[in-house]
Amino acid sequence: MVKRSVLALVLLLPMAASAQQPVPEIPFDGADILKLPADLYLGEASGVAVNSKGHIFVFNRGNTNGPAYAATAAQLLEFSPDGKFIREIGKGLYAWSYAHTVRVDKQDNVWVVDKGSDMIVRFNPEGRVTMVFGRKKEASDEAEPWTRVTPPRPHVDAQFRQPE
Repeated sequence: MVKRSVLALVLLLPMAASAQQPVPEIPFDGADILKLPADLYLGEASGVAVNSKGHIFVFNRGNTNGPAYAATAAQLLEFSPDGKFIREIGKGLYAWSYAHTVRVDKQDNVWVVDKGSDMIVRFNPEGRVTMVFGRKKEASDEAEPWTRVTPPRPHVDAQFRQPE
C-alpha cells in the first residue's frame, strides 16, 4: 500500500512540475515621480488626493520636525501635476500626530484626518487652517493612540476617538 502511494507520487511529480507556467514579468519603471528637496523625506503615505488643478497632496508619516516624531509623525506635502515639490502645508501643526487620510473638496479645500490627535482639519487652497473638528487628549491622559474595544467606548464631547 505504501509502495503504491510512493510510486504514484514519484510518477505525478514530473507532470505537476511541467504543468506550471513561468511567472510573467511585470513591466515596471522605478522612476521617482515626486521630486523632493534634499532635506525632506517622504514617509509612509497614508493618503493621496488631487485638486482641480491637478496638484497632488500626500499625507504621510515621515515628518521629523514637529509635535510627533519618527514613524508616527505626520506631514502634508503638495506637488505640481508633474511631481515638482510646491510646499509643506501645516508644518509643525498641533494636530499632526498620526496621519490617516486626505481629501480635496469642490472648492479645493484640503481636508485631513489625523488618527493620533483625533482631529479633522480643513485647509483653504492657500494652506491656512479654516476649520478644526475634535481635539487631542489632554496631557494628563494616556499618551498612546486609542485602541479599538468592543463595545465601543462611551461618548465624550469633542472627541472622535480615531476618526476614519
